[in-house]
Amino acid sequence: MNQFNNWNTECENVINEQIQLEYWASYQYHMIWSYFDRNEVGMDNIASFFKKNSAEERDHAEKLMSYQNTRGGKVKLNGLTSVDLSYLDTDNRNDILVSFEKALEMEDIVYKSLLKVHKVSEDNSDPQFGDFIEGEFLKEQVYAMKEISKYISQLKLINNDGYGLWSFDQNFKV
Repeated sequence: MNQFNNWNTECENVINEQIQLEYWASYQYHMIWSYFDRNEVGMDNIASFFKKNSAEERDHAEKLMSYQNTRGGKVKLNGLTSVDLSYLDTDNRNDILVSFEKALEMEDIVYKSLLKVHKVSEDNSDPQFGDFIEGEFLKEQVYAMKEISKYISQLKLINNDGYGLWSFDQNFKV
């Protein structure tokens, strides 16, 4: 039993699940960064974008861990789900485009999970918990998904044009 009467096991568990998911996203983003950082790929600005996103997801996990501690819960980490670059095994599609599509898919998974966390806050009549999730995470998720969607639209216009992809990387602002 923790010291707070209003922090129950369901809230504690859903936060721990979200922490795991944030670390998974960070881990996958870090894997994507390592791909674009390779000598034979050489897309430095794209690599920096994915490295920044990895750090951001890790920061989200740490915020959730701190919140768990604030509410008197216990952080539990159950290991990471493995990540890989198998999504790159596509024909006639460029690696940058499929990586941004993977990023959008990941952000959508995180967003839907945050909605579940928010629902648990409502189900447990904990408006402060819900406000924390809204204020710290939900708005940011929506904007991240919009940003990535714009990049996907631009990359679809470029298609597999080598110079276009190189130029996209050169002009990409992180």
